[in-house]
Amino acid sequence: MVVAGLTGGIASGKSTVAAVLAAAGAQLIDADRIARELVRQGTPAYQQILAHFGRSILGSGGELDRRRLGALVFSDPQEKRVLEEIVHPGVRTETAQRLEAIRQAVPDAVVILDVPLLFEAGMAHDLDALIVVYVPEWLQIERLIARDHLTPAEALARIRAQMPLEQKRARATHVIDNSGTIEQTRSQALAIYRQLAAKAAERKAHRAIDGKKIHGS
Repeated sequence: MVVAGLTGGIASGKSTVAAVLAAAGAQLIDADRIARELVRQGTPAYQQILAHFGRSILGSGGELDRRRLGALVFSDPQEKRVLEEIVHPGVRTETAQRLEAIRQAVPDAVVILDVPLLFEAGMAHDLDALIVVYVPEWLQIERLIARDHLTPAEALARIRAQMPLEQKRARATHVIDNSGTIEQTRSQALAIYRQLAAKAAERKAHRAIDGKKIHGS
């Protein structure tokens, strides 16, 4: 099995790349989706968030309003740390469990850990590859304003609350430049997938050889 981390910055296009890799055959573990499941109404994490931040972050149905919560945590680093301390441990545990399930079911898989805060959450260790989806900051701001209907100041606050993409790019083994067309991004993602798949096939071949040696002895 080959395990690669996929990350980027807000509005960098990471979800687009994740979809391309999944369509190509990768097993995808989406940390953001796991986090949403962990904070569903009534869960322990939901209760902890509610106890700290209060009911003003709830929508009309009682679920967390992600935009209201985001407005709080992206404007206050301390509040952001509180939220991460509530959510991140559960995300790491569930990710590890899903990774082990894939290891048992599909031992030769290419697995993509789609984690927005891969570096910040300490989940970038012992991976076979680190893929960073990169766009310049001005394009992040432009896309974030269009996508989430934020003011320029709100968009910049959300971007600056994360590790700079330049730092993530410096730590990457693979960088996907998503400032061009969708087809250009897709071509880069597929090239990386082929490399990862080749590495998985190579490991499978080595295991087969080692198994024959053990059997023969």
